[in-house]
Amino acid sequence: MEFIEALKLRSKLLLLFILITLGLVLVGTMGYSNTASVKKNLDTIYFGSLVPVIELNNILQVYHGKISNTIYKVKNSQISRGQASTQIKEAISKIELEWREYEAHFKRDDELQYVEYAAIEIHATNSFFSKMASNILQENIEIENFEARVEYINNIIKKLINYEIELAKYERKRFLTVYDNIILNIGIILGLTILGILIISYYVFKSIQRDHTRLELTTKKLQKANKKLENVSYTDVLTSLHNRRYFNFVYERELKRAKRTKSYITFMMMDIDYFKQYNDTYGHIEGDYALKSVAKVLKDTLKRPSDFVFRLGGEEFGAILTDIDESNSASLAGEICQSIKLREIKHETSKAGEFLTISIGVVCTKADENLDEEILMIRADEMLYKAKENGRDNYVITTNVAKEGA
Repeated sequence: MEFIEALKLRSKLLLLFILITLGLVLVGTMGYSNTASVKKNLDTIYFGSLVPVIELNNILQVYHGKISNTIYKVKNSQISRGQASTQIKEAISKIELEWREYEAHFKRDDELQYVEYAAIEIHATNSFFSKMASNILQENIEIENFEARVEYINNIIKKLINYEIELAKYERKRFLTVYDNIILNIGIILGLTILGILIISYYVFKSIQRDHTRLELTTKKLQKANKKLENVSYTDVLTSLHNRRYFNFVYERELKRAKRTKSYITFMMMDIDYFKQYNDTYGHIEGDYALKSVAKVLKDTLKRPSDFVFRLGGEEFGAILTDIDESNSASLAGEICQSIKLREIKHETSKAGEFLTISIGVVCTKADENLDEEILMIRADEMLYKAKENGRDNYVITTNVAKEGA
């Protein structure tokens, strides 16, 4: 049995070892996956999106598309002068907005000078087209120089675009280098961590295995000690019968079971006749012997697995019998009275006879849901009182669970 338990522990430890290893591998895989996702996102930011380039391209689109197309259309009378003036002003506003957004991005010191120069040229170009929009309204169109102006600003902006692209490539290359170093460091740290945990786990498991046998022995000793303590807490020290504490537990349990199965349940309440006088006459040592003798009779008579015998206190005893009808309950009660008297324990001061005797109150009934929890004890006590009234050394049994006088 101990070998089987030890084998079970080793299996559990092996399973724990495997789970820890799998967990660490999973953590490493997830870390790698997340880092790869970060790489992808940052790669998109540095090289894929190129927000500054998009903004500069938008400015070029407005110059080449919106403004140039508008001027050609008004020149060819495809749109009115008022429409042309409005469209040019809107285009200039959009260019200024895109430029402000571009300037808001972080700029390195080595590009600030050129950005400032480009800003001056864009402002001059916008002023040129604003003036042109006003001249269009005054029917004084000067469009000879606008193509040269567009081409000029186009070259300036393209230089900025090329710079931003080169910068993005540089930042991406630098990031990939940093990323590769991070992955390498993470791999080294994770590998060392896993190795360290595995080494620690190995020695911990070996230690557990070494201590397992000692723990098993200690556990068994504790179980035996707890069992003894439990038995002591439920056993009357003098008679070795169950005590009142255990009676309360068994009474409730067996009554519920009898109700559930609608089966017979019997409760006997027993009292040694004139026991106080016996103690006064023969002393407490003989009194203890008499109690043990009565307990012996009860154990020998009520010996089915479903019979429970208790010392309820002093000279009072009780018994709970299950699955037994009125006739058999009465027969057992009579046998108990007869067996105690046949032990011929001398009792000179008893009014019931020359030997020690007992009186028994018995109630036997088929339980159902309407059976009151306290009625068995109440009716058994009433029957015990009647047995004493009838001269003692006898029993009185009833199947009526209604209280007397009810």
